[in-house]
Amino acid sequence: MSMDVSQIGPASWRHLGGQYLALTKPRIVMLAAFCALIGMLLAAEGLVPWQILVFGTAGISLLAGAGFAFNCLIERSIDARMARTRGRPLARGEVGTTAAAAFAAAIGALGAAMLYFFVNPLTMWLTLATFVGYAIVYTVVLKPATPQNIVIGGASGAMPPVLGWAAVANDVGAPALVLFLIIFVWTPPHFWSLALYRVEDYRKSGLPMLPVTHGSEFTRLNILLYTLLLTAASLLPYLIGMSGLFYLACVLVLDAVYLGYAWRMWRAYTDTLARKAFGYSIFYLAALFGALLLDHYLR
Repeated sequence: MSMDVSQIGPASWRHLGGQYLALTKPRIVMLAAFCALIGMLLAAEGLVPWQILVFGTAGISLLAGAGFAFNCLIERSIDARMARTRGRPLARGEVGTTAAAAFAAAIGALGAAMLYFFVNPLTMWLTLATFVGYAIVYTVVLKPATPQNIVIGGASGAMPPVLGWAAVANDVGAPALVLFLIIFVWTPPHFWSLALYRVEDYRKSGLPMLPVTHGSEFTRLNILLYTLLLTAASLLPYLIGMSGLFYLACVLVLDAVYLGYAWRMWRAYTDTLARKAFGYSIFYLAALFGALLLDHYLR
């Protein structure tokens, strides 16, 4: 049951505000904003105009948060059955469904307006398409229907650097598509590592995640194959002249470590190893984009 807002004091207001913030999955929004910022900085020949930097980052973040809030709304009954997600506000009933829907619509509309009026219409439409891809196509259609949900739905998660690029360049060029491809190929091994050590949670949820439908061994083989694809994709910035030797040296080390995790999981799986691989995958993506950015300014 949601809280009666007419009878709560300042401390409870802060708590309630925290619950609404939690609906947006702020840590994932921060990663998306970081990737969008990288896209902006790589697209700019000099400094990114302050208006695009501020309103572009804010608008993309707000629409991402709206998508995550909508995801929590749709999956509240599933979240309540899983140990990893049962503490989410909608799963616990601390935020009502109508209030959550209104909140998601409000921050989504604000984000879209920021992008349209202060950045450019292309970025707004691309970000809205990303919202629809995640909140509707992935959450409502794909996730409950196919074990390949994370592969197809990963297209939405791969969009932030493209959105950042479009905010500055007002187009989508080959470098932006390379950034998209890297995140798109990174998503399955990243997520399936989590799904492996949370397999019982997903079994209870009823969602057709790959470790549930096809087993651990098949999932681990797919993680290895996708990590090999990721290694190839991560070399593209150097191969197309988008980056130099500094990036190449960094990404070869990052890839070697990630491939080591994928190989060890395939040959001698443990939940501890899967947890470490999942944690490293987050570091990998941040370090890769960080190296790409440093290389951009060193050249």
